[in-house]
Amino acid sequence: MTPVIIIHGLWMHGVVMLPLARRIADAGFVTQRWSYPSMWLTLSENADSLAAFCRGLGTGRGGRHRIQIVAHSMGGLVSLRMLERHHDIDCARLVLIGTPYVDSHAAHCLARWPGGRCLLGRSIAEWLATPRPQPRSDCSLGLIGGTRALGLAALVARDLPRPHDGVVSVAETRVPGASAQCLLPVTHSGMLLSKTVAAHCNTFLRHGSFAGLQP
Repeated sequence: MTPVIIIHGLWMHGVVMLPLARRIADAGFVTQRWSYPSMWLTLSENADSLAAFCRGLGTGRGGRHRIQIVAHSMGGLVSLRMLERHHDIDCARLVLIGTPYVDSHAAHCLARWPGGRCLLGRSIAEWLATPRPQPRSDCSLGLIGGTRALGLAALVARDLPRPHDGVVSVAETRVPGASAQCLLPVTHSGMLLSKTVAAHCNTFLRHGSFAGLQP
């Protein structure tokens, strides 16, 4: 069975993805959580590390390595960069949960604080400074955005455009060419514990759409 790789965001570790990974596994998928140093390595370095992890799963045929991915926040940026750099990785479906593809207003605001750039780390710095990768046509892309406005924005980005999840605005999550997008009443961190988010991930992984689901 094609493995589903579960990936965390900035300042986190793979252990925080355990509740979501369990709910996806309970739906019949084989899950693998992947951790990476979200601050100390660049986005491209983390993307290369993710590609090596995918190859190590031993799912390849004809030199290609077939996977699916569910990624939260910056984990989605790492995933997109990996798919741009490593075409032997065959990602059938990619679910981005609260991923700031377009930009990150919260990150720009935090960067203006003393020590803010250090807190953001090297991966976010690379993302903000480089062109966005175009999604691959061979990968179905599902987007989940949150609309419960509680989180970092209350401290550093009070003018974050609504609707937002407390960290990332819905407008920042939009990716050209995405197969489907849904908005759920959850916060940025609450996405990781939400049964509704997990159900939407499972539906997209199985069917390539969010059809028939309710927020």
